[in-house]
Amino acid sequence: MIALPERLPPSVGDQGGGTGPGTEPVAVIHNFYQQPGGEDEVFRAETRLLGDRGHEVITYTASNDSIGATAGLRAAQRTLWNRTVHRELRKLFRQRRPMVAHFHNTFPLISPAAYHAARAERVPVVQTLHNFRLVCPNALLFRDGHPCEDCLRQPVPWPGVVHACYRGSRAASGVTAAMLTFHRLLRTWTRTVDVYVALSEFAREKFIAAGLPADRIMVKPNFLSSDPGHGEHHGGYALFVGRLSPEKGLGTLLEAWSLIGGRFPLKVVGQGPQASLLAEERSGVEWLGWQPRDRILELMREATFLVLPSEWYEHFPMTLVEAYATGLPVLGSGLGSLKELIRDGETGRHFLPGQSADLAAAVDWAICHPGLLAEQGRRARQEFELRYTPEQNYSTLRAVYQAARAHAEQLA
Repeated sequence: MIALPERLPPSVGDQGGGTGPGTEPVAVIHNFYQQPGGEDEVFRAETRLLGDRGHEVITYTASNDSIGATAGLRAAQRTLWNRTVHRELRKLFRQRRPMVAHFHNTFPLISPAAYHAARAERVPVVQTLHNFRLVCPNALLFRDGHPCEDCLRQPVPWPGVVHACYRGSRAASGVTAAMLTFHRLLRTWTRTVDVYVALSEFAREKFIAAGLPADRIMVKPNFLSSDPGHGEHHGGYALFVGRLSPEKGLGTLLEAWSLIGGRFPLKVVGQGPQASLLAEERSGVEWLGWQPRDRILELMREATFLVLPSEWYEHFPMTLVEAYATGLPVLGSGLGSLKELIRDGETGRHFLPGQSADLAAAVDWAICHPGLLAEQGRRARQEFELRYTPEQNYSTLRAVYQAARAHAEQLA
């Protein structure tokens, strides 16, 4: 069971911004996780982006660090509908009148009641779909080592409860499934959100298949708020950066390195539940543990190629954008959005997900073709400059907000 505090202690703040024409306030709402991740990074980057472009940014946040050790019926009720959040956000929206309320994450502390608060105050709602939480109890569409779509088209996501998909607990999975079912019955997902933001065309199609309105899902990729600069890539090593967990394909990566006999160095950056796989010495593999972002970018500027062996449907890994920005080509599993984001033969190469022999073959190709690999790195940098800069992202974000306001006006 999910434990929530007696009273949600959100933080409300203002960042940057002017008050001139075209700089209407924007409310940005986010529930931080206990383990920092890409969603938190994107929330901060977009908040800075809006402030830098002259908007008054009103942030309303909660952190899962405040989740207590107690649990019970009240905790479950608040996951379904947090009355405190609903009341506080209605007051905030009424007083500040933002042009749009942009949500990044509401689970579990903020709850979908927040959308209804915005609708009650006639504030247009945008929800960025960072994961598959609206269609899958564990938000990954991943179970038992492979992609799973058992709940995708289910009005009640009961398979996720049976398999204890959320935190390995049927009770916690039941609460999550109840939240999803309750808000489907309430039509929260179709009536209170004006525009959804998918991070890739692949993700957009999955959400459409799950029942979200196709005409209200726009695609806007992630971006980097600052340019780390093109690297020299003279380090002579491959690089993996990510959570050390089954869905990230760590086991497949290490098996592939065994197959190539460790004849090309691999540096692994990250922590996670599979860290024990790196505790023993492996030929050609160096585990660096957790590293700060500046150090990761430094490693990328010197690496020969990045490996993304994910075995789940990645939405839009920030690691990929950072690699492209440094001119680093990416060897990635041709699965989900990675098949779309990595242009095979142009910005990197695909290999079959979960197939260590195919990954080993891709690595062998990369080692044997340094000239072609360097050209892919140059194209990766061009891709970054074309698609993933603040300027490009702000232009798309403005279009998203305009579409949300137009839809809200139709309903008024």
